Amino acid sequence: MVTVVGVRFKKAGKIYYFSPEGLDIKKYDKVIVETARGIEFGDCVIGSKEIGEDQIVSPLKNVIRKANEEDIAKNNENKEKEKEALEICTSKIEQHELKMKLIDVEYTFDNNKVIFYFTADGRVDFRELVKDLASVFRTRIELRQIGVRDEAKMIGGLGPCGRTMCCSTFLGDFAPVSIKMAKEQSLSLNPTKISGICGRLMCCLNYEQETYEGIRKRLPRVSSILETPYGRGEVVSNNVVKESVKVKIKLNDSEDIIEIPIADTTLVSGGFEGAVNVDEIKIEVEDGDAEIIKELFKEN
Repeated sequence: MVTVVGVRFKKAGKIYYFSPEGLDIKKYDKVIVETARGIEFGDCVIGSKEIGEDQIVSPLKNVIRKANEEDIAKNNENKEKEKEALEICTSKIEQHELKMKLIDVEYTFDNNKVIFYFTADGRVDFRELVKDLASVFRTRIELRQIGVRDEAKMIGGLGPCGRTMCCSTFLGDFAPVSIKMAKEQSLSLNPTKISGICGRLMCCLNYEQETYEGIRKRLPRVSSILETPYGRGEVVSNNVVKESVKVKIKLNDSEDIIEIPIADTTLVSGGFEGAVNVDEIKIEVEDGDAEIIKELFKEN
């Protein structure tokens, strides 16, 4: 077992483990740590704990010290410099007429590097831009292209639900999301209803997926024959959320449709819903190419 603390460098950013190196580091402490790209300022979000060696990335870097007032002041100064750098770089991009959108700027704590995050439809030749920026900032320059989900995470905003986007508040990592999840949760496959601000499938489709998968393994398919407390009947519809089926049963001289919890039924013939076959998924589109829409829903 290894003693570590969890440190985050950005709001809702990924949590990295560091060795406290004998220091009494508590949750919410500001810390100075050694990283692969130099000395960084971060927030301790997980207090000292022990984890298995298979959960760390070797070699484990150390916490150098708790941040003092001078460190905090320097970090605040860097934040102000980032705003200025954003304006300068935006102006330089316009001068060079480059087809790229600047999203964010980040200074390393020791000012050894300035990182510019941008989005673009394809590859961009920014060699001349880097030369210009290096002459202005007189330090190492890195331009890093990011995807649409990372862009949404950095900028933030409100999701279709009306709440602040999950990625910019608490999601440290993006989990793969697929159109198959939407189908298994019986959601409308209209792209405008299941896409987030970033244009990709909403991250929240992943939250209850495991539960839906478990229910579908026990949910009889339509046309299956079941044994129920009311007799044997045929499934005419099913409901994942309510974990029930509507069964057509012959009672006396008439046929009635009764809704029954799946726990009270036994499969006689037919099968269970199980996983969705991706090839059978049809996306609802009014105008446009379904293949293009599917490309928007690729897992990333």
